[in-house]
Amino acid sequence: MAQIGDVFQEMSKHFNPTAASGLNAVYQFNISGPQGGIWAFKINNGKCDLVTGGVEAPSVEIALADQDWMAIREGKLNSQMAFMQGKLKIKGDMNLAMKLQSMFPIS
Repeated sequence: MAQIGDVFQEMSKHFNPTAASGLNAVYQFNISGPQGGIWAFKINNGKCDLVTGGVEAPSVEIALADQDWMAIREGKLNSQMAFMQGKLKIKGDMNLAMKLQSMFPIS
């Protein structure tokens, strides 16, 4: 089974800079559970840096349990359904959150 930290590393490798053109934002993931932790993507004009441990003032914070995050990444759980069911919580700029999928396509 993949480790959550590895999933974030993999996401940064598959980052789509075209989808992030002109964007300057920080996406922080607060993952709870046994594999939990905090990871952030600093996105600045088509570049993406992964920050383990998070940052002080992210543009968007996404909180969910480790098993739900893995289910989303594996295509077993739709992120919008997880949001509607209260499994995925978003704090901050909702418009930025909507851009996530195009910047980090699930391969």
